[in-house]
Amino acid sequence: MVIVDANVLLYAVNETSPHHRAAREWIDDALAGDEPVGLAWVVLLAFLRLATLPAVFPRPLAVDVAFELVDDWLSARAATVVHPTPRHARVLGGLLAASGTAGNLVTDAHLATLALEHGARLCTFDRDFARFPGLRSFVPA
Repeated sequence: MVIVDANVLLYAVNETSPHHRAAREWIDDALAGDEPVGLAWVVLLAFLRLATLPAVFPRPLAVDVAFELVDDWLSARAATVVHPTPRHARVLGGLLAASGTAGNLVTDAHLATLALEHGARLCTFDRDFARFPGLRSFVPA
């Protein structure tokens, strides 16, 4: 399984991003492929929040358009919603302690924990994930 970070989804729809092509091609191929693609609600909500926010997104999407994209991703052949397991709090606490911080990394640590719990890799453009021990991540190309 591969779990997707919000930045991949945002770049996939933001045609002005230098990462647009790589993100768009990767997500389209992944969702049509055989390997499960894990979508966490925290990621989908971040996409909805940021893609519709004029202060962040160069050409913000209308809410209905953004939600239709989310619905399309969730309906894709390879898509699966990932949920925390019973050991989530313990693993999350360990990652936060190992990184020596929390703050802005809490959501990243939550996503890293989901990947570790499910034996998944994480697809992201964010290099901050390298600080989490044991996490396998990659940048879409």
